[in-house]
Amino acid sequence: MNSPTAVDVLVIAASNGENLKLAERFAGAARQLGSSTDLLDLTTIDLPLYRPKAEKNGNPAALAPLQNRLMAAQRWVICAPEYNGSIPPVFTNAVAWLSVQGEDFRALFNGRPVAMATFSGGGGMELLLSLRIQLTHLGAQVVGRQLLSNHAKPAKDDSIQDLLKRLLQCAPLQL
Repeated sequence: MNSPTAVDVLVIAASNGENLKLAERFAGAARQLGSSTDLLDLTTIDLPLYRPKAEKNGNPAALAPLQNRLMAAQRWVICAPEYNGSIPPVFTNAVAWLSVQGEDFRALFNGRPVAMATFSGGGGMELLLSLRIQLTHLGAQVVGRQLLSNHAKPAKDDSIQDLLKRLLQCAPLQL
């Protein structure tokens, strides 16, 4: 199996709708800033619902390539919609699977710079708060600024650029 190419910024989409479009905008803007970039659409990854009993059957085939791709990126941008006032299931499920790999459930996240953005049909703020709490708990360095957009308040190019510039100033912590 080939190792994924290391990238400066991995843009993660946790839906295949407006947040995927937002993720594509972030990836394009990161490239304009001279960063090597990759786009990951979590909705295309075949991970079964995480249950402790499922672990006993071994890891799903898609898990190792996902973990390798995430490890190869120095920084992440997460573009996710708000689901029922919180984090979308596709993201929560991926984190659940990833957090049970190895001895340290924080290993993948610990010290990694992460920026957050949403295009939300609802408010979006509950997602950003929930995601910030989860990522901080996992040890990530979450950028202070975040991007909240919707149909009435579309994301501006200069806001995307500013968030990326802040993210690119963060270096992964060597723990």
